[in-house]
Amino acid sequence: MKILGIDEAGRGPVIGPLVVCGVVVEEDKIKNMERLGIRDSKKIAPKKRNVLARKIKKIAEYHLVKISAREIDVLRSKNLTLNEIERIAIVKIIDTLVPDLAIIDSVDVNPERLKNEIEGILDGKVEVIAEHGADDSYTIVGAASIVAKVERDFEIEKIKRKYGDVGSGYPSDPKTIKFLKKFQDDDFPEFVRRSWATIKRIKEDTNGI
Repeated sequence: MKILGIDEAGRGPVIGPLVVCGVVVEEDKIKNMERLGIRDSKKIAPKKRNVLARKIKKIAEYHLVKISAREIDVLRSKNLTLNEIERIAIVKIIDTLVPDLAIIDSVDVNPERLKNEIEGILDGKVEVIAEHGADDSYTIVGAASIVAKVERDFEIEKIKRKYGDVGSGYPSDPKTIKFLKKFQDDDFPEFVRRSWATIKRIKEDTNGI
C-alpha cells in the first residue's frame, strides 16, 4: 500500500513561492522514516532539516509544486482563494504519485470539507485523510513538511544572493518590511506577492494616504 503525505511551506509570506510537497512510500518503509526522527519541520533546526531532506529523497518518491508569487497574484486576480490554489497543487501531486492513501495537513479550517472536496475531484479513486497538525501526527506528512520547507528556504536564499537580506519573507518580519519599503509604486520584484494586504499598506504609507 502506497501512502502519501502532503504539506506546504510558504503559505503566509509576502515574498517567495508557496511550495507544496508530496512524499510517498510503501507502508512498510514508514518505520525506516520514523527511525530518522522525522517530525514537523518547524520543530527541527535548519541544518538537521537539510540532512533529513536528503535522506528522505533517497528512500522515498516525492513531487514538488512550486507556485511563484506572480502565479499566486494571477490566480487571486481570478478570485481563487489561497485554499483553492493549494487544493489544485494537492490534486496535481496525488495525480502524479498515485497513492492508495493520501494524508494531508489540512489547509482548510474544516478538514472534513477538504477531504470530501479532494475525494470528489479524484472520483473516490484515492482514500484521503485531512487533519490539522498532520505533520506532527504522521511521519510521512512530517517528511513532506521537511522537504517543502528546505525547498522554500532554498528559493529564499537565491533571492537573498541577488537582493541582500530580505528577511524571512513574512509580513511580521521587520527586515522584510524594510526591504519592501525600498520600492516605489508597483516597482516590486517578481518574487513579491503584490496581492497581499501588506503591499497595499506599504503603498498607502509611501503615498501618504
